[in-house]
Amino acid sequence: MTDRSSFAACQIEIRPGRGRPLLLSVPHSGRDYDPALLARARLGRASLERLEDPLVDQLVEGALDRGVGAVIARAPRALIDLNRAEDDLDPATIAGRTGEAPTLRARAGLGLLPSRLAGLGDLWRAPLAEDELVARIASVHRPYHAALTAALERLARSWGEVVLIDCHSMPPRARGEANVVIGDRHGTSAAKWVSVAADRIASRLGFAVAHNAPFAGGHIVARHGAPQRGIHAIQIEVDRAAYCQRDARTAGTGFDRVAMLFEALSVELASIIEQRGVGVAAE
Repeated sequence: MTDRSSFAACQIEIRPGRGRPLLLSVPHSGRDYDPALLARARLGRASLERLEDPLVDQLVEGALDRGVGAVIARAPRALIDLNRAEDDLDPATIAGRTGEAPTLRARAGLGLLPSRLAGLGDLWRAPLAEDELVARIASVHRPYHAALTAALERLARSWGEVVLIDCHSMPPRARGEANVVIGDRHGTSAAKWVSVAADRIASRLGFAVAHNAPFAGGHIVARHGAPQRGIHAIQIEVDRAAYCQRDARTAGTGFDRVAMLFEALSVELASIIEQRGVGVAAE
């Protein structure tokens, strides 16, 4: 019998930090490809790697060194997308499912179980067995979100407020377009001051910033953001061309600058909460 708790521990890394009122989520940079997953891939590992937010887990290391905590996926997005709801599915990708309409994202191939990519077509040789879907949700998706919930609730109790930054990268953008996008679900997942402060920090470092377009925030900030309870959640998307070489996988000359962005966002937003004085004394 598979020990699902041990499996989850291998797929998710929890960095507790030193109690600062900010938490990082890194759901799409996992690179631990199981041989069984690779055997199902129609076009091999390289096709699955295109789903990744490359090296984002490394970009946040400086922030972690400054005392903020994080929940980091080591499982690849190809296994299960942690930034999608459990019912964000295309039934055609699951063996035996009939009579259900796919969600909009899943119809495009980017639901809970990524299934297609533009220019590549289908990613998998055959539909996934229902029991394997259940196992992936139970062993990776739910533990990831449970870890976020537990950390956010603990920090909110200590400080009265906490910020969650969900860290992502986006494909290279056209010249003149913003290379950092802040998503707060149009003001529903975080108080306005959080996005305003994040914009100020990124702009000071020389990044061109946009809000909620083309990315307003996915399932993670929608699920965990509760500004009425002092839990603020924003999604940060950074243009891969700002930190990767032309292969979009190898660190480029801008890597340190983008790492500095994540560190500054983390430290400065945490410091704002620490100075606001709205919470109870830290535990």
